[in-house]
Amino acid sequence: MSTWQQQGIDPAPYWRRNLWVCMAGSFTTLVAMTLLLPFLPLYVAELGVSDPAAIARWSGLAYGATFFTAALTAPLWGRLADRYGRKLMLIRASLGMAVAMSLIGMADAPWQLVALRLLAGLLGGYASGSTILVAAQTPKAHLGWALGMLSAGIMAGNVAGPLIGGLLPPLIGIRATFWLAGAVIFCAFLATCLLLKEAPPPKAQPRAHAAIRLSLRSGILPLMLLTGMLLIFANMSIEPIITLYVAQFVPQADRIAPVAGVVMSAAALGSIISAAWLGKLADRVGHWPVLTGGLLAAALLLIPQAFITSAWQLVALRFFMGMALGGLLPCIASLIRHHVAHQQVGRALGWSTSAQYVGQVCGPLFGGMVGGWLGMRMVFLATAVMMAAGTLYNLYQMRRAGEKP
Repeated sequence: MSTWQQQGIDPAPYWRRNLWVCMAGSFTTLVAMTLLLPFLPLYVAELGVSDPAAIARWSGLAYGATFFTAALTAPLWGRLADRYGRKLMLIRASLGMAVAMSLIGMADAPWQLVALRLLAGLLGGYASGSTILVAAQTPKAHLGWALGMLSAGIMAGNVAGPLIGGLLPPLIGIRATFWLAGAVIFCAFLATCLLLKEAPPPKAQPRAHAAIRLSLRSGILPLMLLTGMLLIFANMSIEPIITLYVAQFVPQADRIAPVAGVVMSAAALGSIISAAWLGKLADRVGHWPVLTGGLLAAALLLIPQAFITSAWQLVALRFFMGMALGGLLPCIASLIRHHVAHQQVGRALGWSTSAQYVGQVCGPLFGGMVGGWLGMRMVFLATAVMMAAGTLYNLYQMRRAGEKP
């Protein structure tokens, strides 16, 4: 019997506090994962690499290493969370990230930087673990809103990371920036240990494995994995071409990079603003209608992006596209939560996280290849076609499942 059961404590009233703790921890860990983007080449050069081509190669390896191992291990951590408890996985992730970030600040060679970034991805996973805990412990009537708030915190971390990484190194130095990030994550570790309350993990039941096999056979879980990958894919497909595309509409060379940065941030800002609202709407009208509506809106908003005549038109369209996509990842997590046995939620959401990392890798590859072969405008149109196909397939599955459009 757990301590909570012995003391007669019900963890349900703590779901809001759990949400705030998870939001803060996800924000800080994702800031730490992304803050090195602006100064990564400088740090590689500080570690003794002088050739520009070698600096580029080591920088690419170091940045992608964390997301590579995170994608591989997300299903494992999700499965262990189902078995041993979600809070324990968050404690592991926050402490592991705090140690890894501090060690990165002590690297003496580029291979050590890559190895420690691999370690950060292996030991991390706080954001995906938070999604599992919030999805499993939040009352179903508030699930969409709670996951929307968590998603907003996660996206805010992804946006704030590069901004903080651009400000801190000139003030305190590159190595001290990593140490400070490690200290902040350690605070998230303490908050997770002391403030987060979790219900005892349910006992494994034979029917749980049958339930997840049923969801696989029915196509619901694979569809959610595919849809999650598609959302990230659509958002990332313009990354390789955005600076070149913006340069066609900005005559001043010194303004190209700042405007491209605004374009990249516009979608994330729109998603941060809309995530909680769309999640709350999904709680009221259903998650599948919000999911299909958002997919369709994003597909339609991609088309005019191919025919803009001003960079600021692209900023506005990316912002509205971000608003359309903002609540969709919470909807995907909610649908997985509703269609998978409680004992398998962590495992299924771990797969969902891995699928999203696949979209993060494939989106830029797709955009680069299509932009190089067919022109940059075709990247938007091709992505719109894929989003429209995803909308139709979700509508088909929604009708098969007996949901009302």
